[in-house]
Amino acid sequence: KSPMGRRTLDLVLTAGGVLMTVVFLVAGSLLMWGATFTTGTVRDQLAAQQIYMPAAGNAQLADPKIGPYLNQYAGQQLVNGDQAEAYADHFIAVHLEKVANGQTYAQVSTQAQAKPTDATLKAQAATLFQGESLRGVLLTAYAFWTAGQIAMWASIGAFVAVGLMLVLVILGT
Repeated sequence: KSPMGRRTLDLVLTAGGVLMTVVFLVAGSLLMWGATFTTGTVRDQLAAQQIYMPAAGNAQLADPKIGPYLNQYAGQQLVNGDQAEAYADHFIAVHLEKVANGQTYAQVSTQAQAKPTDATLKAQAATLFQGESLRGVLLTAYAFWTAGQIAMWASIGAFVAVGLMLVLVILGT
C-alpha cells in the first residue's frame, strides 16, 4: 500500500491544478497588458508622425518594388507595425537606392569627409542619413508591434490553459 492515500493524492493534485490556474491567469493577464501597451504605444507614436501611404493610382505604386507591398495600404495613414515594415522596406529603401547608386549613408559619408567641398556628396549623405534613420525607426516600431502581437497570442494561450485547468480542477474535486 502507498504511504499516501487516494484522498491525499486527489487534494495534492487539485491544489497543484489551482496553483497552475492562478499562474496561467496571472501570466495571461500580464501578457495581455504587455500586448495592449506595446501595440497601443506603437500605434500612437506612428499616428503622431502623420505618414500616409501613396494614394491608390499613384505612379509610385506602379513600381514592382513598391506596389505589391503598399497597394493594400494605399491612401491609409501608417499606424501599425505591418504598415511600418512595408513602408520602410518597400518605399523608403527603394527611394534610398536611387540617392547614390545604392550606396549607404556610411559609404557616402566617408566619401563626403574625404571631399569636404563636394556639395553633391554632402547632400547625398544628409538624405541617406535622414532616410536610413526614419527607416530604422519604422523597423523598430515593426519589431515592437510584432512582439506585442506575439504577447497577445501567448495571452490567449494562457487564458485557454486557465479554462482547461479549471475544468480539470472541477473534475478532480
